Amino acid sequence: MNLALKNPMPIADENAALSSTLPLLKVHQLTKLFGHEKGCQDVSFDLYPGEVLGLVGESGSGKSTLLSVLSGRMPPDRGSVQYAEDSAEDNANWLDIYAAGEARRRQLLRTEWGFVEQNPRDGLRMSVSAGANIGERLMAQGVRHYGQLRETALHWLQQVEIDAARVDDPPRAFSGGMQQRLQIARNLVSSPRLVFMDEPTGGLDVSVQARILDLLRSLVRELDLAVILVTHDLAVARLLADRLLVMRRSRVVETGLTDQILDDPQHPYTQLLVSSVLQA
Repeated sequence: MNLALKNPMPIADENAALSSTLPLLKVHQLTKLFGHEKGCQDVSFDLYPGEVLGLVGESGSGKSTLLSVLSGRMPPDRGSVQYAEDSAEDNANWLDIYAAGEARRRQLLRTEWGFVEQNPRDGLRMSVSAGANIGERLMAQGVRHYGQLRETALHWLQQVEIDAARVDDPPRAFSGGMQQRLQIARNLVSSPRLVFMDEPTGGLDVSVQARILDLLRSLVRELDLAVILVTHDLAVARLLADRLLVMRRSRVVETGLTDQILDDPQHPYTQLLVSSVLQA
């Protein structure tokens, strides 16, 4: 994909007036280290409803560690992640996700949050049908009526451009691109407020990447999702993200609106990162 191509209709422009004046997620001095400058340290930011935040940087910069800690999968060494369970214009019920306990974090990941893995096989149950993969999250919310589960599964297969006739096929019968689209449907069926994405187009052919990105872009806008996206591909960041955190050696070295950072990077590392893509 060509980084020089401008996003013709930036998500940031569409979401300039965010759906709430309060953050959905408040992150304060989040730190998880595995050694000297391995992991993430002293990361702080607010994420707002409907906003897509991109985490970019070279391999080993700490992006995936940060995503794991933010999503409740890995406890931090220090710092906090607070989630607005219920929010009004000027008030919120803040949940400290690591004070809440593992059961509550698991519940969030099954209902109000989603996690799209780079390898869709890690995010799907390969032994059950496509329809069952989608229906599981609804069952976690208490839906038990078979007809409703199947109807919703059929609807979401169509939403992600999979033939509804394949509702009873197992994911192993699908191509890699179809598996990724099925994983997206599995995550979005429960109407989550926040979705974590770890290199969602990594490992796919370029033509398949473009199709997945178009799908993600349209669904993020349509559903007003808040997203935290890890990507090494600045073209993907340009297309999907409103704002970027640039990471190097476990720390955030630059943050700002996506177009501002990619068109006029200030930190020497960000300048090097952008110039290396433009020269490729």
